[in-house]
Amino acid sequence: MPARPGKAPPCVRGIISCGVCGGRVGTRYDRGDARATYTCQVKDAIRTPQCRTVVSTTVDAAVSALFLDTITEQQITIALAASDEVTDRRVRNHRAAELAVQRARYEAERAERAFTNVDPDNRLVARSLESRWETKLVQLADAEAALATAQATTAPAPEQNALRALAADLPRLWDSPTTSHRDRKRLLRSLIADITLLPAIDDDSVRIGVRWHTGATDELTALRHGPGRTPAGALELVRRYGATHTSEQLAERLNASGLLTGKGKPFTAGAVARVRDAYKIWAPRTVAIQDGEVSVKHAAAQLGIPASAVYNWLVKGQVPARRAPGGRWCIPWDPATQEIYRDKVAKSFRLKPTNLAANRDPGSDATHRDNYGR
Repeated sequence: MPARPGKAPPCVRGIISCGVCGGRVGTRYDRGDARATYTCQVKDAIRTPQCRTVVSTTVDAAVSALFLDTITEQQITIALAASDEVTDRRVRNHRAAELAVQRARYEAERAERAFTNVDPDNRLVARSLESRWETKLVQLADAEAALATAQATTAPAPEQNALRALAADLPRLWDSPTTSHRDRKRLLRSLIADITLLPAIDDDSVRIGVRWHTGATDELTALRHGPGRTPAGALELVRRYGATHTSEQLAERLNASGLLTGKGKPFTAGAVARVRDAYKIWAPRTVAIQDGEVSVKHAAAQLGIPASAVYNWLVKGQVPARRAPGGRWCIPWDPATQEIYRDKVAKSFRLKPTNLAANRDPGSDATHRDNYGR
């Protein structure tokens, strides 16, 4: 999925997984929020309470810091020393393969001369020498193939001074505004194989497992405190009363208790609704419909169209409606509003309202039941 305008794409997207259920961790952008979150993507039937949802910058900052701390001039020196040892070992292996080719060629040439000099009338000896010659030729071909494979799999060693200069300049390049997010992701993936969100010890921190391409592993612990992080006291109160109180009622209770949001602001119904969404704390089912208003399903039934079409208009802000504290849409079903909705239906090429919706009484319960019974 392409990054949204004005939003930095997460650095470890695509190589991160859940350490609780083993599922894939995807990226989610909350509506109206510039932050992305890493959230476990498994189905609700498999998802566990320990599956985490973490702001992407928390993980990216910790992994990036580990990456930059690892790629230092001292670490490069150690890696180059190990590279020299590997190079020396490869040289010795190549020399052994070259000697094996020389020995096999010599044996093949000897077998050829023996076969050439044999008396043709001595068929039994000739047949034996020919078989020996063919065996030596096969051994020569195998030795030459082994040498070619060894030479082909040898990667050229990097220039040591260039690597040391890169390590010394890497932090500046990483933070430079001219370095693209794609380049940062490529740098991380060049050394890091995958990331795992491990089960956390508490709600205020996140444990991150890092596996390098070498097979080595590291474990990080990052604090989740900061702007936008709901304080533990406020979260506990929302969890305690979330099933029996609306978001507006909870906001009043939180403010009366002197609690503030993670950004240090008083709670509003919208702020509580975002906390509910982040921690899956469901609001009570309340009848928020007032006199003169109808629900989305009722409006869709009156128009003779699917309710999904009405929801689509509401989300895009194309038609008038009121959002109740519990999140329910309430539509003022007066003649002017009805005309707006019917005009949307008339201009749509996909929606074809039925004739039953043309002369229907908006307040008729019998008509409402008829629509749901069709």
